[in-house]
Amino acid sequence: MISLIVADDHPLFRSALTSALMAKIDNLVIAESGDLDSTLDHLHSDTEFDLLLLDLNMPGSGDLYGLIRIRKDYPEVPVAVISGSEDSEVVARVIEAGALGFIPKTSEPATYVAAIDAILAGEIWLPDSLRQQLEQLPKPDLNMQHKVAELTPQQFKVLCYLHEGLLNKQIAYELDISEATVKAHITAIFRKLEINNRTQAVLIASDLKLQLTQR
Repeated sequence: MISLIVADDHPLFRSALTSALMAKIDNLVIAESGDLDSTLDHLHSDTEFDLLLLDLNMPGSGDLYGLIRIRKDYPEVPVAVISGSEDSEVVARVIEAGALGFIPKTSEPATYVAAIDAILAGEIWLPDSLRQQLEQLPKPDLNMQHKVAELTPQQFKVLCYLHEGLLNKQIAYELDISEATVKAHITAIFRKLEINNRTQAVLIASDLKLQLTQR
């Protein structure tokens, strides 16, 4: 039996991909999630999944944050990224961050099956055209993404609220904590990200496209 998670915020895409894979792979079990939080919930309850198919841009994932967070917290779970973009620089960052494959969303079902088979066999799978492009690119610097992945879930929420422009008292209300606790979280965020002020924090959150799954 093979167990997968399809993590994507578009229900129709998840449903179509799930149906296509179920029709082509015997003894397949698929769980679905639409944001980073529910994906982490699946992984927390069961780390025996054979593969996670992860959309980079679903709510809460924030560019590479979701991938790096999952690789850090659940290193035993293989991850392949599925994306509507085939930008070679994005693919390079994805592989450098620990993904075992990159599958364009426009791929035919047979391509998904071939990719899944290769990854489960221990290979890194990429479309041939992207593999050739990656060989010509320098390795990306993922330093800041790794720093953000070191934040606790509460600190990550505070950073996202800073990005939204909320004041400390508004963040305290949203998280049901004291303003003093918010200030402590902000101090910890500055220390972990090696920055000095809110403006730098907002710029980092903007560059990494960080967002909360829900308010």
